[in-house]
Amino acid sequence: MSSILHTIAIAVGGILAGLALAAALLWRQQQALHTARYEATHDEITGLPNRRLFLARLRAALEDNAPVGVVLLDLNRFKTVNDTLGHEVGNDLLDQVGRRLAGLPAPVRVAARLSGDEFALLVTGDRDDTAAAAEAAWQAVAADSIRVVNADLQVTASVGYTHSHHPNVSTRQLLTQADRAMYEAKRVDGGVREYLPHRTPALRSRSRHGG
Repeated sequence: MSSILHTIAIAVGGILAGLALAAALLWRQQQALHTARYEATHDEITGLPNRRLFLARLRAALEDNAPVGVVLLDLNRFKTVNDTLGHEVGNDLLDQVGRRLAGLPAPVRVAARLSGDEFALLVTGDRDDTAAAAEAAWQAVAADSIRVVNADLQVTASVGYTHSHHPNVSTRQLLTQADRAMYEAKRVDGGVREYLPHRTPALRSRSRHGG
């Protein structure tokens, strides 16, 4: 091989090596960006969408003028689980509850963990669809005991829900309404309560034994 060809071969090899290195660096950057985006929009413990992503999906649904409902769910006595059994058990419980809620069928569109032991569902459809999703969420948590670490826990929840009653409702309004209904349910130790303006909402309560 002549010196010129040898020089060209070395140069081409260097170019190919440089391209391979650049491609590897680009792939790593893309993976890091994907990971960062995922972590910014998903809960670390359950893997569910977090508050940021839930609000974005809810806002997008409202902008599309789609009839939507919001269901908020709070676990009863979750602090007692953390205090008596430890945070590892508490985190396992959150994960198991998240799995049950994520498995709910349509019209549930998004199941998210907002913070602590508070979860949210975005429901597409009318008021009856939202009510059915709220009942299904309560049943998903309370119907069967939840196996965590080395214990079986019978868990109940307080569930509140609301529906987009008019086209100009905001994400903040829907969350506030569902939150008020949820805390009304929590006042009587759980159950399912709908936010109904202008009159006292009816409570469909459930005992911790499913009665």
